[in-house]
Amino acid sequence: MCVLLMLNLARLRKMKTKRTYSTRTAAAKMRVSFRTLNRWLADGKIKASKAIKMPNGRTLWLWIQADIAKGRRVKAAQHPGPKPRAGRR
Repeated sequence: MCVLLMLNLARLRKMKTKRTYSTRTAAAKMRVSFRTLNRWLADGKIKASKAIKMPNGRTLWLWIQADIAKGRRVKAAQHPGPKPRAGRR
């Protein structure tokens, strides 16, 4: 019994636990503003690993390091400067 317990503990230590970040922290790690990250979520440019629906109608997004790396790639693909406005000619 003791040997099984020790083997399980060793296996648990080896397992990598995925750390999750809030949207605000993930935005800071991507070096974008909180509003920009929310806009990317709404536009479908990026997606968090986990979305938890809250009773008040909001969604809590949980980000892992891989999501943050994707966000950095999205940021690198952005072209700075004013964007053309839709409907204006």
